[in-house]
Amino acid sequence: MKRNSLVFLLFLLLIPTAMSAKRHRQAVVRLETTMGVIRVELSDETPRHRDNFLRLAREGRLDSTLFHRVIKGFMIQGGDPCSLIPARDSITYTLPAEFRLPWLYHVRGALAAAREPDDVNPEMRSSGSQFYIVYGQSWGETALGKVRGMLNEQGIEMNREMWDNYLTYGGSPHLDGTYTVFGRVVEGMKVVKAIQAVATRADDRPVQDVVLLRAVVEE
Repeated sequence: MKRNSLVFLLFLLLIPTAMSAKRHRQAVVRLETTMGVIRVELSDETPRHRDNFLRLAREGRLDSTLFHRVIKGFMIQGGDPCSLIPARDSITYTLPAEFRLPWLYHVRGALAAAREPDDVNPEMRSSGSQFYIVYGQSWGETALGKVRGMLNEQGIEMNREMWDNYLTYGGSPHLDGTYTVFGRVVEGMKVVKAIQAVATRADDRPVQDVVLLRAVVEE
């Protein structure tokens, strides 16, 4: 009887832990595109960007928009309602920056918020809807060391984990500390790779439209 009571007590102690883990599962959004599915996990460290992206997805504001800016070896950008023909009403509000270094940075697969340039946006506020997914480039130690030195001059530290991940996976470290990273790709990097390799015009818009058909929050 004592053994059974002990087992039951341990079972009861485990219940809150399991429930807590379930409550804190990070949100995932499924991006269904004309070139395949990309699943992105949103970080709880950037609650304003997370909640905004979830709201846009639930309201269908991202559906049928285009990946309107694609740069090979760098990133794919979407979420602009004005990218459609005919265009929808633009989303004009912005979000305050939520830089969370060294936890969220521009390693390959990072999900980040686009924004206006520094000269008109000194606070580095994020676009209300436009986002990009990093593909970036591969790095050797010499080239990455130069970027780390540049970041250090700006007061931005690249720690050992960031260094190792950039060397292993690639990315766009020069954007760290200036654009908000708020999530990451958890499935579909092959799709991201395919999109960032499509033929583009001089303005970086794909010659053939790449459409974000639906953004679905996985409940």
